[in-house]
Amino acid sequence: MLPKRFDQAKPFVTLGVIVLVWLIVPTAVTRFLRLSFFEFQAPLDTSAATARDVQDFWSLRTRPRNELIEAGIDLAHLNAKYETSIQRAATLEGEVSRLEELLKLPSYTEYRSEPARVSRRDFNGWWQTMTIRKGRNYSIPVGAPVIFVGGVVGRVREVHAYTSEVALISNPGLRIAANIEGDTRALSFQGGYNPAFGPAKGTTEFVPLDITATPSAPRRLVTSGLGGIFPPGLALGQIVRVNPSTDGLFKSGEVKLDSRLASVSEVTVLVPVQSE
Repeated sequence: MLPKRFDQAKPFVTLGVIVLVWLIVPTAVTRFLRLSFFEFQAPLDTSAATARDVQDFWSLRTRPRNELIEAGIDLAHLNAKYETSIQRAATLEGEVSRLEELLKLPSYTEYRSEPARVSRRDFNGWWQTMTIRKGRNYSIPVGAPVIFVGGVVGRVREVHAYTSEVALISNPGLRIAANIEGDTRALSFQGGYNPAFGPAKGTTEFVPLDITATPSAPRRLVTSGLGGIFPPGLALGQIVRVNPSTDGLFKSGEVKLDSRLASVSEVTVLVPVQSE
């Protein structure tokens, strides 16, 4: 009778021993095991992402020639537009440098743009983190800002040999100094608690009492540049609703994030030049 009961309880005893050993083992050992497991899993994620890219390539090869010609014409128009924007940006950068030198103002941190493909997003934490296909092999530092065409994506949280984990701006653990476009007063942006497949939202605090926002008349929220992590002027989202805070001194707002954040496949890491 006793051997039968022991056989039934054997899985629970084994699980208890594993948990006990995990609690007793030093933190450095557990961190080493965690990183080793991630480095072992990373090539599988990268291979799956590469296979998807190859699949997309061959699916495009099957499209009619007329569609490819139209896409090429649209791409030529975009290239012409971007070339004009680059020239204008170079002119503005020269003007900013001249004014900084004239007024003896400190320069903003310079960045090197490092494009990277998204390899994986965890469905259980869809709005928490994503994994990109560049790491220490491209000198990606921890804390580097990550952006895309719609504005801020997030910030690099962990760096591994060939991949990096990015904490998204929809992550409630991420805070960013911000301000309303056209207004210099400082606000605080924080990610919200979002369902896996619902629209991403965030929150903002310390909104001045004279600021109003509605879904029909939203206010654009951008980075302020305070803190030295994110450059100023990067889009965070749209403030669609504000309510008075409990202290009555400020308002708190609801921020609607860019819907393209859910399907982003290509990002850019801003690597500070000074860190290199």
